[in-house]
Amino acid sequence: MKSIRLECMLLTVMSAALFLGEVRAFSGSPNSQASANGATVAQRDGSHDFDFLIGNWKAHVRRLPERLKGSNVWVEYHGISNHKKLLDSNANFEEFDVSTPDKKLRIKAQTLRLYNPESHQWSIYLLDLDKGTLDLPPVVGQFNGKRGEFYNQQTWEGRAVLVRYVWLDISPQSSRMEQSFSGDGGKTWEVNWICELSR
Repeated sequence: MKSIRLECMLLTVMSAALFLGEVRAFSGSPNSQASANGATVAQRDGSHDFDFLIGNWKAHVRRLPERLKGSNVWVEYHGISNHKKLLDSNANFEEFDVSTPDKKLRIKAQTLRLYNPESHQWSIYLLDLDKGTLDLPPVVGQFNGKRGEFYNQQTWEGRAVLVRYVWLDISPQSSRMEQSFSGDGGKTWEVNWICELSR
């Protein structure tokens, strides 16, 4: 039953990606951009940027429940973050399951990452298979070297906020992902989620 729901959810997400369109970082032809002197520069192929994630990881999470309120009370979780490629493509799917040390709080989540070869950007969708929900819009962005940045706008407790995911400190044995909110249009950012992965 769960595999049928997963297949339906993935089909829904992929259809939504086609109809929603992607945020474009560059204008002009799909695989090139104009430089300041008018020359055309080929865009970097980022289709393998998330290959480092494929496989199974141990996850250590620090979460700030009270966001954009000046809080410094963090909650810690430990668990797993497992990633696999889908259908011989560069798309990948994550199963995430972490709990607090006393097992009173638990976060189960799924993430779908899709690469658009025209915009050279990734769209990251959060899924909740238990509730049958999909967070839209996705966070969209790309890597520059070993740092990836992805953005969208969401409503948090009745106010519009910018959301930023950052992937950094990437190696074969470890990596780090941070989520931040900005309530002032990107002038300042507050980190509210830190996930450190290790093998």
